[in-house]
Amino acid sequence: MTEFVSALAEHAFLRNALLAGLLASIACGVVGSYVSARRITYMAGGIAHSVLGGMGVARYLQVTAGWTWLHPLYGATIAALLAAAIIWQVSLRWRESEDMAIGAIWAIGMAVGVLFIYRTPGYTENLMSYLFGNILMVTPTSLWLMAGLDAVVIVLGLSFYRPLLAISFDEEFARLRGVNVELFSLLLLCITALTVVLLVTVVGLVMVIALLTLPVAAAGRFGRSLWQVMALSSVLAALLTAGGLAVSYAADLPSGATIIVLAGVAYLLVVGAASLAERARRARAGGE
Repeated sequence: MTEFVSALAEHAFLRNALLAGLLASIACGVVGSYVSARRITYMAGGIAHSVLGGMGVARYLQVTAGWTWLHPLYGATIAALLAAAIIWQVSLRWRESEDMAIGAIWAIGMAVGVLFIYRTPGYTENLMSYLFGNILMVTPTSLWLMAGLDAVVIVLGLSFYRPLLAISFDEEFARLRGVNVELFSLLLLCITALTVVLLVTVVGLVMVIALLTLPVAAAGRFGRSLWQVMALSSVLAALLTAGGLAVSYAADLPSGATIIVLAGVAYLLVVGAASLAERARRARAGGE
């Protein structure tokens, strides 16, 4: 850890990586709590895997059309929001076809991304960096884009806390109270899409859902309300990304995979400790 702290002072790319992880962690805690409460992890998965299509198209246009301003994160954001809108429309009108639509978006998004990346002339960047994360390659431009997305997610997620909370736990009750369930369902999918774009930079497409849900699942063992779970999971995600970055730097391991392994270990430890505590409580109650 001392070596990592010293390296932070020397290398700008490590500082950028740490800041990227912290930015993503805040959105992860806020939106991941809604995703887990509403049980839409499978929808988030479909959105996540559609992102590669937007990145591939953006990179293709950068090279072939000379659109140097078109950062891959712009393409990822457009693709994620488009996928969110399609999933919302299908779930609203043809709920019985929801799973098929999400599966189609998942597969088509990945396929489009691979095709455009393959057709991009002189494209040398490793596709694996998008699949498994490239946090060490985060640029100052990417950080500014991440900061903007993070601000939008936090403002929307917290400004509409009550209606989003209502639709996450009981749609029918929320509808009876006058909440526009359809509109806020779309809003939730959109901020989930933006959060997915943030997390792709940190851990990649394959492991987005793990970072979106594992810190929340662990924090849920301690938080008594949704806002407490949000705060705890944001802090936990920040610790996991910083810790994963430090371990991966010291051991020369992939950062995204290391972060997810730490998240999995943390979740298992929390579940194990909670189980032991529950057994001890029951034993004391039985002895009394």
